[in-house]
Amino acid sequence: MISRPIVLDLDGSVGELPDRLVLPLREYEEGVRFGCSLGRLRRLGLILDASLPREHGTVFLGSGDFHHLTWPLVDRVPGTQAFQVVVLDNHPDNMRFPLGVHCGSWVRRVAMLPRVSHVHVIGITSQDIGKSRAWENYLGPLKAGKLTYWSNGVDTGWANKLGVEGAFRSFAGSDAMVDAFVTSQARAGQPVYLSIDKDAYAPDVAMTNWDQGTLSEDGGAAIIHSLRGRILASDITGDISRYTYRTWWKRRLSAMDEQPDIDPVRLRGWQEQQHALNLRLLAAIHS
Repeated sequence: MISRPIVLDLDGSVGELPDRLVLPLREYEEGVRFGCSLGRLRRLGLILDASLPREHGTVFLGSGDFHHLTWPLVDRVPGTQAFQVVVLDNHPDNMRFPLGVHCGSWVRRVAMLPRVSHVHVIGITSQDIGKSRAWENYLGPLKAGKLTYWSNGVDTGWANKLGVEGAFRSFAGSDAMVDAFVTSQARAGQPVYLSIDKDAYAPDVAMTNWDQGTLSEDGGAAIIHSLRGRILASDITGDISRYTYRTWWKRRLSAMDEQPDIDPVRLRGWQEQQHALNLRLLAAIHS
C-alpha cells in the first residue's frame, strides 16, 4: 500500500507527518463539522475525488467531529473486490440523525455500500448501545448481518428482545474484547478498510474531545496487527481541537451529546500527545 499520508486540514489539529500531502479545507469546518446535509457531503466528496491521488496512505481527518468523512473515503477505495470495514470507536456511529449525516450516523451508510461485506465497530463503551438509547440505533444493518458491535462494560440485553443479538459481541473488559476480535480475524481473508477514532482509547493514551473508551495502546496495536497484509486503505480521526459553532443547531446538538469543553491551557500538550500516537499508528498500519 502506498504510504504517503493525507491530511484533510479541517481544524488544524493534525501535526506534521513525514511526506504528508495536506488538503486545506478550513473553509468547510463550520459546514461539515459534527454533521451536514447529504448534498454538502457529496460536494465535499467531489472535492476529494478531484484533489487526492487515487491511491495514497492513511487519511487524517482531524477531530472525531469529522468521522462521517470516512463514508466518501470508503466509497472511493480503488478496485472491485469486496472488503470489510473495521472501525475502532467508543461509539457505534450508527445512530439516527434526521438532518443528513453526522459523525455518529455514518456507519449505516457505509454498511449499505455494495462492496462492503461487513462492518465491525470495536471498542464501544458508550451507552449509545445501552437500553435507554436502543431506539436510536439503526436496526437495518444489524438485522441484515452487515454490522457487528464489539463492546465492553455495556448492558446490551435489549438486543435479544429485538432479535439482533447475533450482531452484538459484549465483554466484561477491553482485553477480552480484543482477544476475541483478534481470534476472529485469524480466520478472515478479506481485505479491510481500517478507520480509527482515537476516542476508543483510554484518555491516558490520547485525550480527545469526546467521551472515551478503555482500549489500551497495546490493545489497539493487537487489532491492527490482526489485519496486517489486508489493509486496503485507512483513516485516523479523534485528534483534539476546540471550536465554537456559529450555527445554533450545531451548538444545541453538541450540548445534547455532552461534548466536553476543552481546556485551552492544556490543549497544546494534548495535541503533542496525539501527534506522537499518530506517528506510532502510521508505523503500525504500514508495517
